[in-house]
Amino acid sequence: MSTTEIRTTCPYCGVGCGLVVSRARDGWVVGGDPDHPANQGRLCSKGAALIDTVNAEAAGDVRLLYPEVAGQRVTWDTAIAEVAGRLSATLAEHGPDAIAFYVSGQLLTEDYYVANKLLKGFIGSPHIDTNSRLCMASTVAGHKRAFGADVVPGNYEDLEIADLVVLVGSNLAWCHPVLAQRLRTARRDRGTRVVLIDPRGTASSDLADLHLALKPGSDVALFNGLLAHLDRVEAIDRAYVLRHVTGLEAALEAAAEDAGDVAATCGLDPTDIATFYDWFTSTPRTVTVFSQGVNQSSRGTDKVNAILNVHLATGRVGKPGSSPFSVTGQPNAMGGREVGGLANQLAAHMNPDDSADVDRLRRFWNAPALKGGQGLKAVDMFRAIREGRIKALWIMATNPAVSLPEADLVREALRLCPTVIVSDIVGSTDSMDYAHIRLPALGWGEKDGTVTNSERRISRQRPFRDGPGEAKADWWIMAKVAARMGFGPAFAWRTPGEVFREHAILSGFENDGLRAFDIAAWGRKREADYAGMEPFQWPMPAGAKRGTDRMYADGRFTHGNGRARMLAVRHVPPVERASLRFPLIANTGRYRDQWHTMTRTGLSARLSAHRPEPLLEIHPTDAQAADLLDGELARVISLQGEAVLRVAITEAQRAGQVFIPMHWSDTLSAKGGIGRLIAPHTDPVSGQPESKHVPVRVERFITAWAGLFFTTRRHEFSSIPYWVRQEAGACRIYELAGDAPPALSGLEDAEILDFTDPAQDITRRAWVKDGRLIAALFLAPERPEISRDWLSALFAKPALTAMDRTRLLAGRAPENEGADDGPIVCSCHGVGRNRITKTAASRPACSVADIGKLTAAGTGCGSCLPEIKEILRHAAPVVAA
Repeated sequence: MSTTEIRTTCPYCGVGCGLVVSRARDGWVVGGDPDHPANQGRLCSKGAALIDTVNAEAAGDVRLLYPEVAGQRVTWDTAIAEVAGRLSATLAEHGPDAIAFYVSGQLLTEDYYVANKLLKGFIGSPHIDTNSRLCMASTVAGHKRAFGADVVPGNYEDLEIADLVVLVGSNLAWCHPVLAQRLRTARRDRGTRVVLIDPRGTASSDLADLHLALKPGSDVALFNGLLAHLDRVEAIDRAYVLRHVTGLEAALEAAAEDAGDVAATCGLDPTDIATFYDWFTSTPRTVTVFSQGVNQSSRGTDKVNAILNVHLATGRVGKPGSSPFSVTGQPNAMGGREVGGLANQLAAHMNPDDSADVDRLRRFWNAPALKGGQGLKAVDMFRAIREGRIKALWIMATNPAVSLPEADLVREALRLCPTVIVSDIVGSTDSMDYAHIRLPALGWGEKDGTVTNSERRISRQRPFRDGPGEAKADWWIMAKVAARMGFGPAFAWRTPGEVFREHAILSGFENDGLRAFDIAAWGRKREADYAGMEPFQWPMPAGAKRGTDRMYADGRFTHGNGRARMLAVRHVPPVERASLRFPLIANTGRYRDQWHTMTRTGLSARLSAHRPEPLLEIHPTDAQAADLLDGELARVISLQGEAVLRVAITEAQRAGQVFIPMHWSDTLSAKGGIGRLIAPHTDPVSGQPESKHVPVRVERFITAWAGLFFTTRRHEFSSIPYWVRQEAGACRIYELAGDAPPALSGLEDAEILDFTDPAQDITRRAWVKDGRLIAALFLAPERPEISRDWLSALFAKPALTAMDRTRLLAGRAPENEGADDGPIVCSCHGVGRNRITKTAASRPACSVADIGKLTAAGTGCGSCLPEIKEILRHAAPVVAA
């Protein structure tokens, strides 16, 4: 592998940041690519820690290295034969509908293309869906209804040149931090106004001039009220609508039905609503950014169309600084949709319900097995597996046992399925545990291909290291299986560049401008061109020299008549509501430094230190009603199941609502996974689950003891009712709580240091081998207070001193080392809350800039700036005697 600088793309969110990876004396280093249009050199905390996770993968023995069948290592030839044999046997005995693929926005476009071609084209099953169903499906449906295609019209520059940016259901500061950086800079330099529409206060509140904390699920009413207001003040661009849009009158009639009681429906101050409406009306350069708070709803598609309606009514689509803008959650959700990754799509933006498109694709692929009609969407797919209608499932690069609603049903489906094949980079996930066949895939830094970000920009992911063990590219694995099944000539690519060229040629095949997605200009490029590809935005049809910055600015849309459509949508409440039994509404979402189910970010000590446990964020009034105290444990119960989380009392939550994070799994916690809480209610158009509105109740989770366990080894805690694992560099830290004393195995070869105080129910115990600390346990009736930084550092020492041993049993760090830095606030520079608080308290009128100069906090990616400001608001300066 080359040791020169490698330009590649980040594997996290849909911003699609460009990276420069270069060889240093002690390994690889990563930085932002200043020439990449998406980030212009910026990075967030996760991107900056990528090499940490690469190194942790190698050191922690977490990768799946070799193919396995029935738990036994086999050769690739044997594994390919077993996969092909099982799929062929299922096809012969039960037909194509008995086979399904569940794939991921973590796959490269080339991988996605091969998966769709194999399953839909040659096996003949339409049942391929992706975890993008949980992320962007409602936006896709809304865009197709309005524009005629799955198109985001604008680009990131629009955030910087808009005069008003409206954030709807988007915690941009945490979920898309680089875009938040660009918006923060525009606000500082241009005075850009920002409106945040979100039920709770978030880090993005720091960006906002106006925060509309609306009731969950009431977005349609708010935007219908805006549409009615635009009509009332004669701000609709009638000339634009007459030429380019249909459906205005029906949309206005529906909006008028909701407009009379917007304040009551949304739970907002009428004055704040009026301010928002006036700002939108008077600001031609308006960008409306929306994300999961809109999508993850039983009415997500209607919410999207309510937003698109006000932009179409004012002619603000695809113009500089003036457009609706959906920001994507995954690095290649859009690339997957380009090749038909969802069950209701075909490759190259073709439609499975259009017989002409089905015939066109069948001829291009020479695939007589391809049939029309939509496949099963994610929730329905796993129900079909449990019911026995689907007999063989291939999961790629995702963890549905954690991420899908009704997670216990998903696990039961996986347990009952006769054939479960999982391709992944890690050896143990909640889903991998059910696999009959395990296939090691290449990960970031090893894979070679393309991804598409939220602004339609296609970029290259390039390898800079060899894959471990016998890991292979996903496209290669599927092509080999296809060949073994007898489809070899159609899957005879030698490189990912050849796959991409076929994909590009298909995009232009019999297109003539009828399909928005067209990159035919890349269909005849050479391998060297693919290797050196610079980021570009589609469409880029045959003959084009560059991509397309914005779409639809000319008013020509992708519907057959060339016109956009406004939809008549009405406010419909979420499927379930709060009740006496379940009086609170749970909202779900991401943490700043974590990603999906933490199989990568959970390996990084610095990323794990920001939020080391899953928290139940709850308003003080609701906490008091449930008799909950800050920092203790709570059981969160829904009609579907339960979770156990640490309580965090905060006024950022509205009364009657709680927030719970999506990241924890059974691999990382006892009961931190929230998929068990979420009902399978889905949007009737998009099939996207309602993950943002879950009726729950909360109650104290009382245990006899609480503990901290530090260890360098792997341990099993299934008998302990509460545990959460955190990486801490030289060791792992487990938060524990239970009733019966923990039984710890795997330490029998070590010397034991022990202190027990039965009168106070305190235990301190350490295990030492060859002079090195390998484990330490601290138990007490309440959470033990001990310096985690000091104790974690002891694991890096080659040998403990006599004083170290004494202090371990005393549970006390040296005075000069005993002050923990506290939970990490600035991941880029490893600065904790305690250090920032102490610095602020020691200086009168301390500013964010002062904190940056004195501690470096906030001088990296900037994601922590809102948290630093919050600390300063509460910091009391030290007064000299």
